[in-house]
Amino acid sequence: MSLHRDAVAVLSAWTAPTPEEEGLRTEFLHHLRSYENAMLRECVPGHLTATTAVLSHDGSQVLLTLHPKAKMWLPMGGHCEISDMSLAEVALREAREESGISGLELLPGPLAVDKHAVWCHPPRSWHLDVEYAAVAPPGAEAVISDESLDLRWFPVDDIPEPSDEATRRLASRGRSLLITGSHAYG
Repeated sequence: MSLHRDAVAVLSAWTAPTPEEEGLRTEFLHHLRSYENAMLRECVPGHLTATTAVLSHDGSQVLLTLHPKAKMWLPMGGHCEISDMSLAEVALREAREESGISGLELLPGPLAVDKHAVWCHPPRSWHLDVEYAAVAPPGAEAVISDESLDLRWFPVDDIPEPSDEATRRLASRGRSLLITGSHAYG
């Protein structure tokens, strides 16, 4: 299966937990139907990306990166590559690359979708972000990458500023899924 077909299948099967996210899910599917390269950075109006909230083994903390361009505390994430075969693979690859943690276990997802303006193509382009969560093994130590100004663990209920609501929502949903084993969105 190609990455494009996987994205269509994943988003077609996903039940959005809010009306806003249902609107985004529909928009993402329209984008996929409209652009053959919808998964790749070269797609100028916007492109699908994958983000992963990396949680501690017990779900109490989330690992966030201080993004060099956004200047905000955000989860790991980024662009699809031509060799990727699934959104889940992109989410896990980006989490490993940016956290330096091996042994991450991706939780069933996606857990959320988000759309935000980015700097890929001036004057503006969009990331159509499909969001997941992963669990780090006990005692995991993060290693900062070149893609980050800083990398730290924070309590899921005390994510610092500057951050955004999408980060808080994803961390909370990931913790809920880890603890309850179900998609108990909140």
